[in-house]
Amino acid sequence: MSGPVNAPAARQLMLLSLLLQLERKARAAALDELGFLIVNETYGLVPYRQAWLWRGAPRPAVIAVSAVAQVDRQAPLIVWLGKLFATLAAGGGREARAVTVADVPQAFAAEWAEWLPPVLVWLPLGHGEDVLVLGRETPLEEGERQMLAFLTDAYGHALAARRPRGLAPGSLSLLARRPRLIAAGSVFLLLAAGALPVRQSALAPAEIVPRNPAVIRAPLEGVVERIRVSPNQSVAEGEVLFNLDDRRLRSQIEVAGGALQAMELELRQARQFAVVDQKVRASLPTLQGKYDQQLAEIAFLREQLARIEVRAPRRGVVVLDDPNEWLGRPVAIGEKVMMVADPDSVEIQVRLPVADAIGLTIGAPARLFLNTAPEKPLDAVLTQASYQATQGPDGILAYRVKARLAEDTPVPRIGLKGTAKLYGETVPLAYALFRRPFAALRQWIGL
Repeated sequence: MSGPVNAPAARQLMLLSLLLQLERKARAAALDELGFLIVNETYGLVPYRQAWLWRGAPRPAVIAVSAVAQVDRQAPLIVWLGKLFATLAAGGGREARAVTVADVPQAFAAEWAEWLPPVLVWLPLGHGEDVLVLGRETPLEEGERQMLAFLTDAYGHALAARRPRGLAPGSLSLLARRPRLIAAGSVFLLLAAGALPVRQSALAPAEIVPRNPAVIRAPLEGVVERIRVSPNQSVAEGEVLFNLDDRRLRSQIEVAGGALQAMELELRQARQFAVVDQKVRASLPTLQGKYDQQLAEIAFLREQLARIEVRAPRRGVVVLDDPNEWLGRPVAIGEKVMMVADPDSVEIQVRLPVADAIGLTIGAPARLFLNTAPEKPLDAVLTQASYQATQGPDGILAYRVKARLAEDTPVPRIGLKGTAKLYGETVPLAYALFRRPFAALRQWIGL
């Protein structure tokens, strides 16, 4: 007989213990755990089909759903519930009450049976704009209502304690009621940021080239027979760099030598007969002139033969791509073959595309990021900028820009490539950001 009599008292004691445990958990939980606890752990005290935690300010939204780890704000049910809860809050949101399909507008009543159970229990949490909504088959009993009144107050207090310090409960909602003020402030900040002065800059491919190199050109027309140096080889003044094929010149000298001997014999015979023949004596100046001309031609051919060996005009290193490409290649007079440069005297050569061109000033700073060491940029100073763009090997029109390395900068090897950053005039930030899009738009619309 004692068991049935004490069962209601034992159940009430168990519910009271669970109520105290829920209060303790709520006050100890972190802010990101509290919503999950509210919509799920409350079931042990009061049964329901589903629960939602809705926040009315600063931005109305369903922030927690029972049996769901993360809320999808774009889900059809969540969007529909957000509108329904906002309507209920507008009609007396700070009072706990039971809501049925008869209490909502017709627009929500049509879909109530599809989404919700017969009864919604609307439980505002104190100290804030949060509301706990329980979906049940029946309304709350009196004992359940009293326990939930105590528990929702604890939930509200826990949520209020987790809000960031320094913000009043209504400060965010006050800002939410001022959309025009927020929009105007945002526009003002954007305009102010766009007016900030920044230094205009552009990136372009660059290369380390020698400064004032000695350009080695073909001294005469011919065919390259042999390249006697290799790329980056150190050479002394007077050292042979390459030579041309001498067979054509030697054959011409041989032919001219034979013609000279014939003229010499003819001239000797004419001098002998000039004593007795007046006509032969008159032809002597003509024969002498032809003889002298042939001598000059042979001297010229021998001078050219001496020039087929091209020597270094000064000491330095050889700047040459591939020697094998020159073997057997015909060259014209003055055609560039290689360069001899001082390895300690270099500069930066930049090809700035026309699309990226900015206003440059001689003496402006520049930086070079070598491909071999991009983490160690080299400082430089602009020394030259061409006025006319030329087409490069890649088919892109670009301006040729040169810069001198700053003092106390390690001298890089000739031929290294990288990316140069050139600095121009000081312009507003908005101009620097939208210069290229605006230029492309003008070209597209033809203005």
